[in-house]
Amino acid sequence: MIARTLLLASLMTLVAAGADTGSDRVWWSVRPLERPRVPELRPDERETARSPVDAFVLAGLREHGLSASPAADRRTLIRRLSFDLLGLPPEPDEVEAFVADERPDAWERLVDRYLASPQLGERWARHWLDVVHYADTHGYDKDKLRPNAWPYRDYVVRALNDDRTYSRFVEEQIAGDVLFPGTSDGIVATGFIAAGPWDFIGHAEVPETKVDGRIARHLDRDDMVRATMQTFTSTTVGCARCHDHKFDPVSMEDYYSLQAIFAALDRADRPYDPSPEAARERRELKRRRDELVAGRRRIEEEVRRAAGSELETVEAEIARLRETAPSERPPAHGYHSAIEGRPDVEKWVQVDLGRLVSIERIVWVGCHDDFNGIGAGFGHPPRLRIAISEDGDFASGGTIVLDRTGEDIPNPGVAPQSVEVGGRSARWVRVTATRLAHRKDDYIFALAELLVIAGDGSNAARGREVTALDSIEAPIRWQRSNLVDGKYPGVSDEGHAARLAELTERRRSLIDGATDATARKTLAETGRELDAVEAALAKLPDQAMVFAGTVHTGSGAFRGTGHDGGRPREIRVLDRGDIRTPGEVVGPGTIDVGAGLAARFDLGEDHSEGARRRELARWITDRRNPLTWRSIVNRLWQYHVGRGIVETPNDFGRMGATPSHPGLLDWLAVELRDGNESLKRIHRTILTSSTYRQSTAHREEAAALDGGNRLLWRMNRRRLEAEAVRDATLAVSGRLDTRMGGPGFRCFVLEKPEHSPHYQYAKHDPDDPSTHRRSIYRFIVRSQPDPFMNTLDCADSSQLVATRNETLSPIQALTLLNDRFMVRAASWFATRLEREAPDIERRIDRAYRLALGRAPTADELAAMASYGREFGLENACRVMFNLNEFVFVD
Repeated sequence: MIARTLLLASLMTLVAAGADTGSDRVWWSVRPLERPRVPELRPDERETARSPVDAFVLAGLREHGLSASPAADRRTLIRRLSFDLLGLPPEPDEVEAFVADERPDAWERLVDRYLASPQLGERWARHWLDVVHYADTHGYDKDKLRPNAWPYRDYVVRALNDDRTYSRFVEEQIAGDVLFPGTSDGIVATGFIAAGPWDFIGHAEVPETKVDGRIARHLDRDDMVRATMQTFTSTTVGCARCHDHKFDPVSMEDYYSLQAIFAALDRADRPYDPSPEAARERRELKRRRDELVAGRRRIEEEVRRAAGSELETVEAEIARLRETAPSERPPAHGYHSAIEGRPDVEKWVQVDLGRLVSIERIVWVGCHDDFNGIGAGFGHPPRLRIAISEDGDFASGGTIVLDRTGEDIPNPGVAPQSVEVGGRSARWVRVTATRLAHRKDDYIFALAELLVIAGDGSNAARGREVTALDSIEAPIRWQRSNLVDGKYPGVSDEGHAARLAELTERRRSLIDGATDATARKTLAETGRELDAVEAALAKLPDQAMVFAGTVHTGSGAFRGTGHDGGRPREIRVLDRGDIRTPGEVVGPGTIDVGAGLAARFDLGEDHSEGARRRELARWITDRRNPLTWRSIVNRLWQYHVGRGIVETPNDFGRMGATPSHPGLLDWLAVELRDGNESLKRIHRTILTSSTYRQSTAHREEAAALDGGNRLLWRMNRRRLEAEAVRDATLAVSGRLDTRMGGPGFRCFVLEKPEHSPHYQYAKHDPDDPSTHRRSIYRFIVRSQPDPFMNTLDCADSSQLVATRNETLSPIQALTLLNDRFMVRAASWFATRLEREAPDIERRIDRAYRLALGRAPTADELAAMASYGREFGLENACRVMFNLNEFVFVD
């Protein structure tokens, strides 16, 4: 603690020039957020300034002897705005309409129209997905497909289009399932927690009882912590995994307290209801089911007390017999019926004893299968009937020796069950399921073994012929003959099983005798209502799945690897970050930013897992947390202007940059926080400023003073991102499919998906219309990125990308000229032009208007038309796609 105190004292001291606020000498990013005074303007500046944004920028320029540039022309502005907000070029008719619009608020109207477009969410979701390192595969060695990641991507698109308040947007992604229960977005948004890379081998194949398994989970939590803190607060905390942060006031205790917040979570598919109505109904039905089950449990406990000590003796003997039985499950599981879509379907299975047999007792044993995490009692019918007969058709119905069809019986697991027959003779024994067992969105009937104990104590059913209404024959696991093969869970010998069945029957008799009429009536009524609740649940629409941060219980692919019951793991400070050298236990918490915000969460002993995430979400969105509001407005400014006010958007600490316009940053942050938390409102504020509308023209005298344009004396010329280039190519060529949402399209051929998938981009057919959607819906592979997109500096989806690399290389020019997609797009573009214009000159004119938003000059028209006549219109279109003006925006 002494080291941490000294660290805080030293690092919170002001060291950066320009961040001094008098007595408040702390690092600029954690200073309390207050609305700054808007700088006063000179009379000549008031003529061009349109908003406080301009006042802050002009004040900075004036201080350094600079001035702003004049506004760009209208054709440039609409193309800039269209790519900025929508990621697509404007249609020629749109351009002409805006150029001709003489209304004084024509620009503001255009901004508002684009802000209302659903394409806004598609464009800006891509920026957000860069930051949170979203992809559709796991990464690491096997890099398996993540088929249910896309609902989170669609959530981001939807939330941005809806202009969800920023607090809600943050809270949904960290703890939506806790803060907004019953909403589909509350679950889908937690896909944020699971958006990054995930080690399939280290989690699904290595248990966390092993060192490698614990390391994998430690690194997984590290990714969750880094993603959360860098995305929402622009704070780097990862350095504190091995030692106290050497530059920022983040201790190892802070870091591991953040890990404790995610200590119960893993990445897995999680069910949710796309329909809010279905989600609410499911929540209410499950609540009522829990109430009924709890009520039934109370009555059963009272009955056990009334049954007395004999019940305890019988149960102790049952436990002893089970302990002496083998623990291994035989590979031949048993009999399995055909699958049904509803539970109220009768199924039967019967054994032919081969002759009349004097039957003393019938014993049956349930199956064990891990499917859907069911385990013991898999497929055991909640209602059943057992009959014996001298004929195999049971034409007369036979003699019923057991009838439990009035109400559901508890699942017995794999404990042998029995019924006394009393020496009656029969040749056939039939077990009928009058209500099927739930499997996974469907229903079945399954049994591991059927024993028919004759008068001499032998099993008359062993190895005899089995018939059934229907069955799934999938040897060795499932087949009719498995029902009488003598192999079932816990078997030692048939005498062992018979004794266990006898004791189980005695236990049932004792419980029945201790149940009075009132309890019996209540249990019956509870059973009927539970049936009704289960039936209502079964009628609800099928749930969808999203890959999200969730609690799993070690079922399915995680069998043997999941944490115990989903309870938070114990988190300790690790010496040098080594999982093998644990130190003191820490509870959930975060970093200290002052402002009266607690850095540790006091949640009590029995708090739920979700309470930890809830507190972190509220800490991040607290009005007093200065990092949150500064972080997001800086990101908005960066994507509009080409560089952030702080040029390190993920790092507001000592190793990051300081703000170029600290007053403007704080003014925008307060506008967002103290307004209605509308991101669209901040978009509009920036876009309607004169600063945004400046020309990109170079001015030698200004460049001499500010060569990097940090003070914004002109607008930055920007190269389009890979997605915008691809989408613009499709749009211009007339092939863009604007359908929104759903699973991503694949620009590759998938090979060997079962083990280590191979993503073969070279085998993809660019003419496949299913791939002509916007790039936001592209299926993103981490280990083998799309070569076309990668060449154009697409984000590395294994990294938290706050700012994309921007390179200029010969490979890019060759890609735009020769890539199969671009060659085919030139052909599509030429076909469109031939359809829309009658001759080469008008086709070239149309091409310029579609691709560049303007008409060609006379020289351009003559040169390109001549080229098109000599080499063909398709080759002229290839030239158009390779013009700098096509991939850059002024």
